[in-house]
Amino acid sequence: MTKATNFIDGVWREGSLGTLEMINPSYGTKIGEIARSGASDVDLAVRAANRAFSSVWKQTPAAERSRMLRKAADLLLHHADELAEIESADTGKPLRQAQNDARQIVRYLEFYAGAAEHIHGDTIPVSAEHLVFTKRVPLGVTGHIIPWNYPLQMTGRTLGAALAAGNATVLKPAEDACLAVVRAIELMSKAGFPPGVINLVTGTGEEAGQALADHPGIHHLAFTGSPEVGAHVMKCSAAHIRPVVLELGGKSPQVVFADADLERALPVLVNAIIQNAGQTCSAGSRVLVQQEIHDLLVERLADRFRSLAVGPADGNPDVGPLVSEKQLERVRTFVDEAVTAGAEIAAQATVDFAPSGSPSQSYPSPDSTSQSSHSLETLSPDSSAPDSSAPDFPSHGFFYPPTLLTHVDPQSTIARKEVFGPVLVVIPFRDEEEAIRLANDVEYGLVAAVWTENLGRAHRVADAIDAGQVYVNGYGAGGGVELPFGGMKKSGFGREKGFEALHEVTAVKTYVINKG
Repeated sequence: MTKATNFIDGVWREGSLGTLEMINPSYGTKIGEIARSGASDVDLAVRAANRAFSSVWKQTPAAERSRMLRKAADLLLHHADELAEIESADTGKPLRQAQNDARQIVRYLEFYAGAAEHIHGDTIPVSAEHLVFTKRVPLGVTGHIIPWNYPLQMTGRTLGAALAAGNATVLKPAEDACLAVVRAIELMSKAGFPPGVINLVTGTGEEAGQALADHPGIHHLAFTGSPEVGAHVMKCSAAHIRPVVLELGGKSPQVVFADADLERALPVLVNAIIQNAGQTCSAGSRVLVQQEIHDLLVERLADRFRSLAVGPADGNPDVGPLVSEKQLERVRTFVDEAVTAGAEIAAQATVDFAPSGSPSQSYPSPDSTSQSSHSLETLSPDSSAPDSSAPDFPSHGFFYPPTLLTHVDPQSTIARKEVFGPVLVVIPFRDEEEAIRLANDVEYGLVAAVWTENLGRAHRVADAIDAGQVYVNGYGAGGGVELPFGGMKKSGFGREKGFEALHEVTAVKTYVINKG
């Protein structure tokens, strides 16, 4: 097991409120501890970030920031397998998905390392007597409250842009899964960033997250989570007249017309809901299908759902466990209430509890040469860890079988609210007009897809759907590092990823030079 501490002003520190247990979702066993931080810890981090920004970071040339980000990316790449193992054990996602996440954090840092030297302003032709130009300048200290579903990816996505633009940062990862983040920050800290430029504070949302959202020393705040908490974060930021970027989830539709290429669509439709056990903001959780092919599509989706392998993450199944018992109960309640209301379970996968080996109790240790100063301290194994040969040990994992629902009322809760689990609802439509109406008839607007061989229809429907990203004959589950990502309606506002993210964490400063 491991014990993780905060990283503040270049030093690893204990949390002022003690520690929190970290649980392996595949087995329900304790695998480590993180610092439980409060307002005093957050205040130390924010003050350190402000000192670093004012004294050194805002004067650091873009080329130097770029070099540090590239070195950080190289360090993470060198330890990608280690990070993936930690991420898999901590979140419950199959190892190959965690390996992709480890590659993605590297890609984010590489992309923003390249972008750091290309944050340009404009010249504005006002008159012969004036030279007018703009610069994009960093905002100061950016706060980042990230979720538990993609800890590594979200760290790269949110810190990469902020650091490239010249901001100092304070990161608060989710308490449910953040051990890989702590290790990633430890590795990034060796890339030459001045003390205080990167700060990490772990703890609960109610304690550390609230303190960060409330702190007057933060100049920009990025938050990913629920609309309810997002609204609260907005209120906190409003008190300080501070910009925010909010990514608040989705109920993303995949609209399948009768002329769609089903051979191409089927694996994508399934993967878009089972990726990370459905715990993805951009999960394709609604399939809207034209009536002519409704029964055929349901039959073929059902076959695929029944064939899915579900089990402990270390067995590298198609679908792993949910992140916690709380999340398991949430998903179970959604489905039970839907069935009671008239929905039918067309298919469910079977959970195979047989692991590939005994539950992992530890991770590759930090460099032994200076372990006492590191984020991850090795603890003795948990004596309560289950025997992998015991017939009842798998019941401790947080598994919910991927479930396909039909006969779903479009106005029902499960058709309109984010489940955040491997649950796919199928709803028929008659024509293009109804498809658009159903796609937009939810409070979210994050991602959507249109499946059709009709080019004109593809453009019409893509234009009409209210979503921040729309795919045609494909589904990217959030898209690549280069693609601006964010929502409409209650999915939030502001954009992460791509060059658009750099605009969120900078301000335009205008210079007017009188030549007379």
